[in-house]
Amino acid sequence: MVQDMTAVLAAQKAAHLRDGAPSAEKRIAWIDLCIGLLVDHRAGIEAALTTDFGSRSKEATAFTDVASSIGALKHAKAHLKAWMKPEKRKTTPAILGLFGAKAEVRYQPKGVVGIISPWNFPVNLTFSPLAGVLAAGNRVMIKPSEFTPATSELMARMFAEAFSPEEIAVVTGGPDVGQAFAGLAFDHLIFTGATSIASHVMRAAAENLTPLTLELGGKSPVIISRSADMKTTVARVMNGKTLNAGQICLAPDYVLVPRERMSEFVAEAKVAVAAMFPTIKDNPDYTSVINQRHYDRLTGYVTEAKAAGLEVLELKPESEDLTQQEHRKIAPTLILDPGDDLKVMKEEIFGPVLPVKAYDTLSEAVGYVNAHARPLGLYYFGADAAEQETVMTGTTAGGVTVNDVVFHVAQEDLPFGGVGPSGMGSYHGRDGFLEFSHRKAIFTQLKNDIPQLKALRPPYGEGVRKYLAGVIAR
Repeated sequence: MVQDMTAVLAAQKAAHLRDGAPSAEKRIAWIDLCIGLLVDHRAGIEAALTTDFGSRSKEATAFTDVASSIGALKHAKAHLKAWMKPEKRKTTPAILGLFGAKAEVRYQPKGVVGIISPWNFPVNLTFSPLAGVLAAGNRVMIKPSEFTPATSELMARMFAEAFSPEEIAVVTGGPDVGQAFAGLAFDHLIFTGATSIASHVMRAAAENLTPLTLELGGKSPVIISRSADMKTTVARVMNGKTLNAGQICLAPDYVLVPRERMSEFVAEAKVAVAAMFPTIKDNPDYTSVINQRHYDRLTGYVTEAKAAGLEVLELKPESEDLTQQEHRKIAPTLILDPGDDLKVMKEEIFGPVLPVKAYDTLSEAVGYVNAHARPLGLYYFGADAAEQETVMTGTTAGGVTVNDVVFHVAQEDLPFGGVGPSGMGSYHGRDGFLEFSHRKAIFTQLKNDIPQLKALRPPYGEGVRKYLAGVIAR
């Protein structure tokens, strides 16, 4: 398998050197092929993801994996010609520019980009980065997740029907294949997945000094202000927490709520979940946990919290026994005021379990967030502009959504990425084009010498001494 992957990479690199940077028209044609694949295979994608998860809403798949991918591709298609234009810069010293010297940045394809995509939104997190990768003029190798085998095999067939292996190739397999893939000499590699796996990917990529984009996760907090409309706030929080059963890198991981409003939050959570999911067990709109290992991990959080004597609320109809079910469904579950010694407060949850912690002052809430690893997302709900600004300037996260959750990832004109343990680099829109392009600096010197240039060459005289006296000054 390693030899096969190496051969594909060599063929793509050779094709890149042979054909050079593709024109804007060629890049648009590649993007159009991707859009066509998503449109034509919508039903197949919905079916494959339902097979892989056991239960997953077709409408949710159409929205999160198909429509959102098409949106990213169409945005890149509409703007890539403008993104490709060389960017003029000022010369140093400025007098050179006055005499005709030029400084510019040209955007050049890096060559071959590797994409390691995860299982939670396997189609979107393949096609969304592809928008920037193809807009920048690169060729691509893709390693999708082994946890969604039906979807991974479908994507392999999809790309094979529209692209040559010299353009886009898909490699399937388990962790051993993924590790070998990360060790290939790509011109850039993007990995979306767990922080714990990212360290292995980064170590493998380091052998070839491969530039990396890491889109990871972490414990994305929600800070609810005393000024927040609790009914709207909780409806939005619980929608974000139950989408894909919380199996989202940006899902709200824990909530910080004013102590006196804790009971109000709980009451509204019950109302919001009942409105969205009047039943859990046989409801096709409610997604299953991806596999037994993750199911056991999530139920372990709940068991530990109960053993610690905490109040744990399963938001489901009283008549439903979810221990007797065909699939691995876990009801939205609130854990009230857990201590930091519990695993649910130490690990990224990636499921429909939501800790809710009380705070007394805003500085206490901000301090709690800052005492932990910087998250991929942060969410603030409230109507107090000064307080909002305190949270925005006083915390660090990959991105922020105000008065909702997750939505900043849907903004194609905003960069998407993490910071520190939640990732490095960013993509989406023009930021994706820049991420997957080499920014080549080009300076064009004057054809003829001027006194100022001659003065910079030995033998040094009064001219260079005057120049240095002017530069080396406060």
